[in-house]
Amino acid sequence: MDKQAYQAGKAAYQSGDFNRAIEQLVNAVDGAGGNGAAEHMLGNAYMRLGRYGDAIGAYTKALSDTSYGRVGPLNSNRGRAYLAKNDPDSAIDSLQAAVADDNYHKKYKAYLALGQAYEVKDDPKNAGIAYRSAAIDENNPDPALALRRLGRSFIELHRPVDAVEAYRTAIDFATPMENQNTIYAELGMAYVAANRMSEAVDAFAHATSDGTYRLSTDMQIAYDAAKRSVAANSASSPSDTDALLQRAGYGKNADNTYDPLDPLGKSGQMMPSPDESGFFSVSEEDLVKADKKKRKEQRKEKHTGRKVAITIVIILAIVLGVGGYAYYRGYGYPSQSDVIASLFSAKTSGRDEDAYLSDSLSDAQRTQIEAIIPSGASVTVEGLDQSAQDSTARINAHLSSGEDQKYTVSLVRDGLSWKVSDIQLSYDSNINS
Repeated sequence: MDKQAYQAGKAAYQSGDFNRAIEQLVNAVDGAGGNGAAEHMLGNAYMRLGRYGDAIGAYTKALSDTSYGRVGPLNSNRGRAYLAKNDPDSAIDSLQAAVADDNYHKKYKAYLALGQAYEVKDDPKNAGIAYRSAAIDENNPDPALALRRLGRSFIELHRPVDAVEAYRTAIDFATPMENQNTIYAELGMAYVAANRMSEAVDAFAHATSDGTYRLSTDMQIAYDAAKRSVAANSASSPSDTDALLQRAGYGKNADNTYDPLDPLGKSGQMMPSPDESGFFSVSEEDLVKADKKKRKEQRKEKHTGRKVAITIVIILAIVLGVGGYAYYRGYGYPSQSDVIASLFSAKTSGRDEDAYLSDSLSDAQRTQIEAIIPSGASVTVEGLDQSAQDSTARINAHLSSGEDQKYTVSLVRDGLSWKVSDIQLSYDSNINS
């Protein structure tokens, strides 16, 4: 490998100049072998430019360099590239190879992509298995996302009671400042599917209580139907509910209770390892094998965080005189600037960046954003266009090389705060200056 060309390509990559990076990294590759690092970075650069076929080729060549290793990350990235090319079968092969690598410490990322690949193939059973594996990965900083997707898989499997438990557990693991409205809305749909109308009304009401979340058409229809059912006092009797559950494939065990993980007595078929049936209990000890003390601390932090969030809203209402004024003007806590700074800082420190990215992004989009962010940069927000639901920031990143690079960052509202939905390179121009 031509080390000088590799270093030039690496510098271009870190500055966000992916075309230049590709040019240099291609020159770095030679016939002497040991090209794994260059091919890996080359694949990432191709991914950022949407050249997924070229990315697959680069990752495949990197995998052939046995001295480089990094089998898990390379297969994970290659799987995402296949998924972006709408080739779920090849994606599944690569992603399964990724999770089989014992040295890969971020398997949850591969499991999340694997679940998406199975969804493309209309296979909610295996999608659910993948999402469950992502949720119980002790390195996963955001199990709530995997649990939400698991709940969606259970809905597809016509197992609404299991979906309810998945969404409720997702709420339990959502961070204090995270927008939980979407989870509550999806929980409401699961309650309706399970014929638990009163609980559905509560969940939908919680999702919309702060005025920042708008239900989809299907959700609004379900919410209205649940309210009419409760108002008419026409909730199903226990016998009606039993009949509904049995039609959905649920039965009772010897203790006359429902097992939400194993309704058909086939948990080994539906989910991996029936020995882990404690997954659907609220205990984090069963979910991520952590002790009760840690779980109590997380709950305390969440409770405190909620009180802080409520206090912030009250303070804004008092100071501004109108409760919704700050929200509609685009203010938030943390602010857009804080979120952007935290995202760039996470890249520098090696922390996971997903917490600062919009939940609506696909894995491919997340990969593209993560690839464009330079490591070791300090950022300054030079301009901000903000509104109630979205904002656009113009930032300057002072790179570790001493140069400056301009970026345009798009953000979307996430409860009181914001999350990044896109990052694009910006270049100085004399046009319209």
